[in-house]
This record gives sequence, structure tokens and C-alpha cells, in this order.
Amino acid sequence: MHGSDDVPERGLNDRPAGITEGDLVRAGCPLPMGTHARSGGVNFSIFSRYATSVRLELFDAANHSQPSRVIDLTAPLHRTGDVWHVWIAGLASGQLYGYRIDGPYAPSRGFRFNPNRLLLDPLAAAVSSLPPWDFASARGYDPAASEQEPTPWGADNAASSPKCIVLSDSYDWGDDQPLHHPWSRTIIYEMHVRGFTAHPQSGVDHPGTYRGLQEKISYLADLGVTAVELMPVQEFNSGPLPKSDPSGEPLNNYWGYDPVVFCAPKASYSSAGGLGQQKREFQEMVRAFHRAGIEVILDMVFNHTAEGGELGPTLCFRGIDNSIYYALADDKRHYRDYTGTGNTVNANHPVVQDHILAALRYWRIDMHVDGFRFDLASVLGRDRNGSLVADAPLLERIAEDPILRDIKIIAEAWDAAGAYQVGSFCECRWAEWNGRYRDDVRRFWRGDEGMLGAFASRICGSADIYGSSGKGPESSINFVTCHDGFTLNDLVSYEHKHNERNGEANQDGSNADFSDNCGAEGATADFGVENLRKRQIKNFLLTLLLSRGVPMLLGGDEVRRTQGGNNNAYCQDNATSWFNWAELEANRDIHRFACDIIAFRKAHPVLSKEEFYAETDIEWVGPAGGLPGWADAAEKRLGCLIKEDGDPALLMMFNAGTENTDFMFPTSFPRSNWRLAFDTAQEPSKHADPATHHVLRSRASAIWERIRP
Repeated sequence: MHGSDDVPERGLNDRPAGITEGDLVRAGCPLPMGTHARSGGVNFSIFSRYATSVRLELFDAANHSQPSRVIDLTAPLHRTGDVWHVWIAGLASGQLYGYRIDGPYAPSRGFRFNPNRLLLDPLAAAVSSLPPWDFASARGYDPAASEQEPTPWGADNAASSPKCIVLSDSYDWGDDQPLHHPWSRTIIYEMHVRGFTAHPQSGVDHPGTYRGLQEKISYLADLGVTAVELMPVQEFNSGPLPKSDPSGEPLNNYWGYDPVVFCAPKASYSSAGGLGQQKREFQEMVRAFHRAGIEVILDMVFNHTAEGGELGPTLCFRGIDNSIYYALADDKRHYRDYTGTGNTVNANHPVVQDHILAALRYWRIDMHVDGFRFDLASVLGRDRNGSLVADAPLLERIAEDPILRDIKIIAEAWDAAGAYQVGSFCECRWAEWNGRYRDDVRRFWRGDEGMLGAFASRICGSADIYGSSGKGPESSINFVTCHDGFTLNDLVSYEHKHNERNGEANQDGSNADFSDNCGAEGATADFGVENLRKRQIKNFLLTLLLSRGVPMLLGGDEVRRTQGGNNNAYCQDNATSWFNWAELEANRDIHRFACDIIAFRKAHPVLSKEEFYAETDIEWVGPAGGLPGWADAAEKRLGCLIKEDGDPALLMMFNAGTENTDFMFPTSFPRSNWRLAFDTAQEPSKHADPATHHVLRSRASAIWERIRP
């Protein structure tokens, strides 16, 4: 896809004496697609089945409207099947380029070719940084034309369009390789590259960048996480959005779930510049994470693109082969939309499958990432008519691909069109974000009735969800919070969402957060409310880290990061979303608790085994020492004795009720050589005498640990 051979540093027009045009431009090769350094030149290759002509344009600067060189690709010399290709001598790494592709403009038949649009290479290794990116100038249709008689827009957009960048220089990885941590030792930290260090309190030299994140790796290593899951780093338009907040402040696309291409790292996240430096800086960041023993997982968006619906811009796929890359409605002027964004990638077309696999291989081979989380992954299991299919070809190919076989693959096993496949997503190698874990754990600690059995199943790895499909607890990515929704602090501080600053009259975002404000809405000086909130935060952290399955912590939850009750901060590229490093000092007790509970999980492998508990491994107890009140909907107290190699190892106690309670130790419990490891309502005493009972306060949990001789 993107070659690594060095190329001579000379321009195309620096023609040595005796060299003809035919020596400088040749037919080239159809494979591999994208750009590849070869034999002192660069090979360009792009797919387009229905194109009638393809033009490659080379530029000297990102803001230039006129190319320095134009190469028309003619059939059959420059076309093999549906692939157009050319080889050009002497191009240097850093060369800017784009495509113009002509063909029928007939939206009723699914064709939207427009040679006036400068198009991005779908396999570009980097895209030039050109803020602000005006998508309006990239629309492919004439806005004055009627819907019944659409016509292409004739204005050229080269000056306002970012260009692709040839990157043929190699990176010396040394002995670096993906880390291959087993799921049983994986603790994921979901984070935003820019937001982690953009705040003025971050104290880094390169805020908001890959290098800035690299400066904070020691913090993550000390916390104890073993993997970072980075929100989208595929190139996207960060703004501004066509709306403002109520005060008139512009809003931006902060989250980045709108890719324009699938292989290019976000240019604005580079501290060194956006003309190819972003790739090298990303690679350096990955290598630094690996040196710290931390894996890098990317949140990948393959279900849709930034081109949106039929009124969206023509940036790449739409202008290359609209009817191939997108799932079209019966009226081919419109798009099937299973993503809530206006379009859906036609992921079960063989050509599109190959493109997605090529992108994944690139991130694995060239960028050394350790795994992928697939946004709205259920979309990738729909056929071109929109039906969910069993054993979807693309999902099986990803799981079985020989290059990808040893990396982590995680599905967000639902989409915006009603699919919800938690527990039934594809085959065993796929792990899943367990949305039912999130909801059931939240509801238990909120004090909802009838949650005892569901809570017990969640802390044991969700065998009721995954057991029948042959999957184990390692398939369950357990989380209480993620980027989409309340932060952990806000989950216990707000009963209702407060998204007014998003400019949508608080109509956006979920209304099913299962949150509890603990007695006051939002920030408060009330000591009792604050004390309860801290206790609940610790309850959630303890539950998450002691549950079988793979825990995922939302970045900033360990320091009580708040979004002021905003549960959909996708457009808040500001202090609302950024990690405020002053909160680390203000909430040292919560941070210390998070570090301690992560270390505790690592010290007790019984908590993270890649198998469900057998009946002989766990003994359920109620507060009085007998069986729990499983049939009592009002019961909110639960205990369990976890055994290791047949011997008692841990005793967990949970009290989601509003009254203090005495937990009696089981009669089989030997009352010596045990210590209280955690009590979320008090500082632990390492030498507490178990006596015959433990007084557990309301909305609290406790863990007793056996001290082995």
C-alpha cells in the first residue's frame, strides 16, 4: 500500500539530459493500490469501476489551486480491470497529489462523478492540514438544480481542498512489535488524543498532540492500565460545525467519528506539522507506549464517512465510485442510513471489504497498533439490502485474516438502525463492548429493584450473555462509562443530561443514563452529598475492576473529570471535554483508590481468568450468612466468597441499599489470616479483625482478602 523504499530528493521537472517524457511517466502497476515507492519513482494506483477517465494532479503546496503537473491516465495503458495506475520517476517523499475522476453524473443510477472535485486517495498515508476545511466548497452537486434534475457543480475546489501526501520514507522500529497482552491481563483506558493534554493545566510541551500524549505515558503506566483505546485518529474535519452554542461560540467536531479516509493519521494532532510529520509522530508515540508495556488500540470508523447524505460533500469515495462504496436506497439518489450520519459504507461488497482489510493491515504492519475497536460494528454485518446476516463475510475475514490473527478486535455490537447483538456478534474471536454490563451495574448501584441476579451475573463475566455462544468472559469488555454518555463523576452528580451548550436545545444525547445525583443536581458544597458521590464512584471502580471480563476505564474518571452534565460532548473541543489536570490534585483520594484497585486486580488472577466461575469456585451469601434473597425484588445486598484452588481467597460484600447493614461471615469462613482490603465507605484497616461480621454502610462495598501463609 505505502512503500518504504527511499526515493531520490528531486522534482519531476528536474529531467536529466537525454531523459524523455516516456522515461519519467510509465504505465505503472495495479497492485498494491495506494502509493508505493518503486525503482526510483512512485507508483500510484486507484480503483474506479465506472470512471471514464482519471487524472492525477501533483501540487507544490497544500493551498495551491493549480497543479504543478498533470498526468492523464488513459485506457488500456493505465488501466487493468477496474484499477487505474501510473508510475512517475523521481518523486520525493512529501509530494502532494490528488485525483480528478470523470464519469456519468446520474444520481438516479447511483453515479456522482464530478471532475471539478479534487479527490483524496482512499489509501492516502497522510492528508495535508488545511484548517478550516470548508466542506461547502466540496459539494458535488449544483445547489440551484432541482432534485429531479440534479447537475454537477462546476466550480473547482482545489485551493480549498487538502491534498494527499506521498510518504515513502521508512521508520526504524528496531525490535518493536505489538505486545500481545492476553485478555486476562488487559485493562483498557479509553481516551482522546487531543483532549488528554489540550488543557492549559496539562503541563506538557506539546499540548493536544501525539507527542503531548507521549509525555503523559508515565502517568498511565503508574495508573496501571495495560492498553489505551484511542478515539478516532483517522483524518477527519474537526470543524467548525454549521451551528453554535447558545452564546454564539462556534462548535467543532471534537470526537472525530466522521473519517474522510481510513489510513491517514489526523494531521492536526501532530506537533511537528501536517505535511507528513503526523505519520512519523504517531509511530514514535506507539513505540513509546510499547516501551512502557502499554498496548495501543484504535477506535475505527468503517460504517460511514464524512461525505454524509446526498447533500454532503464529495471528498473521496463518492467521487471515485459512489455506487460501489455506499449502500444506496432503492431510489439511488439517496443512501441507506444505518449509522445516523446520512450514509452507510457498503461493507459487504468485495471491493469495499478488500479496502477495509487493506487499511487494517496498514495500521497493523506500518503503524504497529495492537488492536481495533469497531464503531457501530453491526453495520459491517448488514448486506447491501440492509439485512443482518449470519457469519457476515467481512467480519469473518477480519477475524481470520492471517495478518490480523494475533491482534485484539472489539465490536460495538449495535448500530443506529435497531441492531443490538451483544452476546451474539459473529464468532468467538470478537470481543464486544458489553452495554448490558454498563446498564445493569448502573441500575444496581442506583438502587433499582430486581437487579440482584443481573448484578451477580455481570461481576462473574456475563455467562448468561456469552456462555451459550461458546464465548468466555474475555469477550465481555466491561465498562460503566465511555466517551458516549456521562463521565463517572457526572453519573453520580446529575439525574438529567445538560447538553444545552451543544446548540440543540438539549434534545440530543441519551435519555436512559440510569444516573443518580445523590441528592443535588450538579456541583454542590453539601458534605453529605459529596461524601455519597465519592462512595458511589469507588463502588463503580471496585465493581468494574473486580468483575471477570476485560475492564475499560474512561479517561479522567480516576480524577472525577466532569463535563458539567453533558452526556454527548461530541462538539465540545474545550474545557468541557478536556482532561483538567488540576482535578488530579483535587481528587487524589479517588486517583489513589483507582490505582490501588487496579493493582489489586493484577495481584489476584482469579478475578480475570478467561473462563466463567464454576459452581465450586464461588459461594453466594446474603447479609445474614445464608443464601441471598434472589427472589426478593427489594433486596439490594449481596455477598460472595471466591475460591482459588479450592480454598477461600476473597470475600466481596455489596450494599446498594440506603441503610447500613451487618454482613455476617459464612459459617465455613475461617476467621483468621484475613484482612480488609477495601471498604468504599472508609479508609481500609489492613489489620481489621473479621470477628463475626462486618458493618457495611449504605451504598458501599467491601473486599476481604485472605492472607496466605
